[in-house]
Parts: sequence; structure tokens; C-alpha cells
Amino acid sequence: MTSYFQYCPIARGAEIFAERWTPLIIRNLSLGCRTFTEVLEGAPGMSKTLLTTRLRGLERYGVVERRARTSGRGATYHLTPAGTELVDVCTALGNWGARWLEVAPEHLGPHIVLWSVARLADLTTVPRPRLVVRFDLTDLKRQNRYWLLLEPTNAEVCLLNPGHAEDVVVSTTSEWLAEWHMGHVTMPAARRRGLIEVTGPARLVRLLSTLGLSQFHDVSRAKSTVVERAR
Repeated sequence: MTSYFQYCPIARGAEIFAERWTPLIIRNLSLGCRTFTEVLEGAPGMSKTLLTTRLRGLERYGVVERRARTSGRGATYHLTPAGTELVDVCTALGNWGARWLEVAPEHLGPHIVLWSVARLADLTTVPRPRLVVRFDLTDLKRQNRYWLLLEPTNAEVCLLNPGHAEDVVVSTTSEWLAEWHMGHVTMPAARRRGLIEVTGPARLVRLLSTLGLSQFHDVSRAKSTVVERAR
């Protein structure tokens, strides 16, 4: 980790927090990721080597604690009290981004959207034994179908059919999937406008419409944004 060689607390804090990928690691840990693989899944594009380096650095600074598993090999990762306080910094940064920044096409990968839905979903509302939602992304040629598998004690995104009956099927584009998740359009409004098609029992469609929305879905956007929307 590099240093600004300044005593200023902003400079000192930025030496840790402002390194690329570090805010996402903290975000993922705050969302319940505990294993190396779980943290990496929520940071597509990050190499295993770099994640190892970042985690070790965060351990040295007392932000992350590595705990050996009581049974079996491997370890789990947890935020320390200092790391937990950095979640507030992540949230403040997210509020600013939601208010001032628009997304471009390269930001609209459906996997991370659905990963976020799975992490943020209130699983106590999921019907037993599970809820399986298929997503068809009409703007993609490759990997244009995903499954969201939600169970009372587990949530995951599947790239292959998980082998259970599909309860709900959603057909939309990557853009409008992200727009719905970010709260820029409600599911009923998107359906009325023909932007999202949903088939399934009415009670499950209603459940899906608010399931796992972004934690920034209610942030009011500024009238003038830093990045122009690509249409």
C-alpha cells in the first residue's frame, strides 16, 4: 500500500480505503460474504492474487479479521470494529454515486445485478422450499439466461438450470434489469411500459417486484449528473 506521507486523517484513511477494489471488498463482507470465493464472486474482474494481497493488507491495518475454520480447511473473513465503521464510508460513497452518477452500458452486467439481489433479498419472505426465478436477457447473445435460486437459508445465482421447477420467468434487457434493481423504475411501471415481462403466480410476481432492491433505491437523483446516460 502506498502512502501520501501526510498526517491528515483524510490522507491516512484514503491510503487504505481508496485503493482499487478495497471498497468492494468491504461492501461484500458487509453483505455477508465470508469465504474467499464469496468475496471474489462479488468482484468480477478482480484476480485471486490481487484479492489475496488486498485481504492481507486489510488484516495488517486491522480492518479485516481472518478466522480459521473450526472444522476442515480454509478460513473465513470478517470485518473488525474498524472495518464495520468503514461500511458507513461505503454507504456515503454509494449515496453520492446514486445521486450524481449515471450508468453506462459497460456497467450493466446482469450477473452482478442478480448477485446483489441474492445478497440483499430478505429470505424470510421466500416461500418454502424455494423460489426459482429465470431471467432471460434479450440484449445478450452469450450467457443470456440466469437463474436466481432463493431458499430460506441460501441464495445464489446460477448460470445453468439448477434443476428445480421455475416459479417466475422474467424477460428484459440488461439495462432495465439494472434500472429496476436501482429503483429508477418500479416493476409494475416497467411491465406497463413493456420494458420488463414477468410470468408467474401473482403473489410471487408481487414478491419479486421489491425483492433485493439496491440499498440506494430510494436515493433521489440530481437533476444534472456527472455522466450522461447512454441510450
